[in-house]
Amino acid sequence: MAKVNKIPVEPTPAEKLLSPLQAFLQREASSGILLLTATIIALLWANSLWSESYYSFWENKLTFGYGEYELSKPLLLWINDGLMAIFFFVVGLEIKREVLIGELASFRKAALPLAAAIGGMVFPALIYTAFNYNGAGSSGWGIPMATDIAFALGVLALLGKGVPISLKVFLTAAAVVDDLGAVLIIALFYTTDIAWISLGIAAVFLVLLIICNMLGVRNPIVYSVLGIGLWLAFLQSGVHATVAGVLLAMTIPAQARINDEEFVKHSRSVLNEFEKTDEGDEYLSSTQRSAVRTLEELAEHAQTPLQRLEHDLHPWVAFAIMPIFALANAGVALGGDFLSSVTSPISLGVIFGLIIGKQIGITLFSWLVVKSKLADLPERVNWRHIYGVSWLAGIGFTMSLFISALAFGVSPALETAKSGILLASLIAGIVGFLLLRGASQSKAS
Repeated sequence: MAKVNKIPVEPTPAEKLLSPLQAFLQREASSGILLLTATIIALLWANSLWSESYYSFWENKLTFGYGEYELSKPLLLWINDGLMAIFFFVVGLEIKREVLIGELASFRKAALPLAAAIGGMVFPALIYTAFNYNGAGSSGWGIPMATDIAFALGVLALLGKGVPISLKVFLTAAAVVDDLGAVLIIALFYTTDIAWISLGIAAVFLVLLIICNMLGVRNPIVYSVLGIGLWLAFLQSGVHATVAGVLLAMTIPAQARINDEEFVKHSRSVLNEFEKTDEGDEYLSSTQRSAVRTLEELAEHAQTPLQRLEHDLHPWVAFAIMPIFALANAGVALGGDFLSSVTSPISLGVIFGLIIGKQIGITLFSWLVVKSKLADLPERVNWRHIYGVSWLAGIGFTMSLFISALAFGVSPALETAKSGILLASLIAGIVGFLLLRGASQSKAS
């Protein structure tokens, strides 16, 4: 893929000052580093002399509204129900893009990541259930099914150019399918008593969003207002509010108003007009200002609303929402009860599900679909790479923490599940890194 040159302008003093931060934010591993940092802070805070303040801080209530129309929730729930709805909105945009033009756009391309993701969900759930069948933790079977794509891709990025690009594409596509599975699980199995009137109101908002899409509405404000209504309706319906984010994403237009040829043709015409009226002055003439505005409109029409929203929101999700979620949810007391916690059926189910289940499921299902000639291994990828990725997929973290909160609510079982998630994710990340580094070194030699 050709790389577009940056705009040749002299950076301002402020831009020079912020350039190290900008370089950090552009690195693939950066979001994983921030997640890890937030996790460490949460663990230190929860195990410090101020541990009580960690838990009490997230219980502070935040209220929006006026008079009888108020929505009041603890800060933790605003994060888990509100900010995570934006996270799932971006997940939905990624799913839609991959299905339309990406690695899931055809059966041949989708077969391998689809099989890997299904295997990576089924086996962890079965292993967890084996540890907790008919037990107090039986509702947590969905916890080890998840993969934290930010952490997993962050580990891959640490390996540098030794890892084939096609392996990153495979992991991303498999994680997208994994996320879709998580959304379905949340909607179908982690739903409380349904308030049908609220669900009916949500259906009305969804229909309005679909109509806007069909009519060619592209203004993000319209989708934002209707999307907030959809989220509020889901919040009162009993179906988890984050599902609204994915449904909203499915209604975002995915077609550009002008194609590549039209964009190039009209842009050249506008640039020629701009050049003709160049008077050599420091300030633009009215004709030139009009040309610049036209170029801006052309650039907007050449991109789909889906692409623009995904591009604009991804940094907020990666560098704000996910670290905040980790800070609020990853605090686990590591005192004398930690050992007994990680040896409980809930923790063992999570640990063995994430570590063993992901290995078996992803590697076995990938092998079956390749041997059946339904798919091929990606370019420059071998079975050692696939096996290494199956370990990285055992980094459940963000999604696993999220599902554990849905499964257990505020209870001792939640803290037990968190212990298993943190330990399993740590082991999976280290072993996956070492395996893939070994695969890259052996290939280089």
